[in-house]
Amino acid sequence: MPLAAKTEALRRTPSQARSRERVEKMLAAARDLIAEKGADALRMGEVAERAQVSIGSLYQFFPDKAAVIRTLAERYNAQGRACIADGLAGITDIAGLRTAFAALIDSYYGIFLSEPVMRDIWSGVQADPALRDLDREDSRINGAVLAGVMARLRPAADRAALEASAFLVMQLGEATMRLAVSVGPEEGRRLVEIYKRMALAEIAGP
Repeated sequence: MPLAAKTEALRRTPSQARSRERVEKMLAAARDLIAEKGADALRMGEVAERAQVSIGSLYQFFPDKAAVIRTLAERYNAQGRACIADGLAGITDIAGLRTAFAALIDSYYGIFLSEPVMRDIWSGVQADPALRDLDREDSRINGAVLAGVMARLRPAADRAALEASAFLVMQLGEATMRLAVSVGPEEGRRLVEIYKRMALAEIAGP
């Protein structure tokens, strides 16, 4: 069953510690079920049962399964943004940028390989237009961070061109990771290395 065309994350934000704990149990249950069965097979009733909460309690916070997937995706996005910001901080030259970005690519690929649930969550994201907007906006945010570093190191370059380039590098990175983990490990690593060469050539400039 496709995800809802229009989606929101939490229906309401838990303010009390008990409510926050309950929401965390729901999300943990959903994450485990996605890891076992995939995002497409996620059912709200199973989430409630696994979390040991009533279905009514689940719907108090999440209007549908798209909202559950969105919340999980937003958490992974936030972790990724923090990792990118940290990895690109303090860079002073193009060589340093190449080294740092190459390390980020390897790290991100490692996360995709070690956390199957992350792959399945992104499968759910790609199945829904509204959630694809979330994915694209995350690439735009991360691209802006990268573009800022590129602009500082290449002050003569056109800023709009740098922003477009960085946005594309980030969006293609997500697509590459999803493709790489869908094939065998040897082919996957080869694809990541090809993307890495392309991305590093683009961010380093002429």
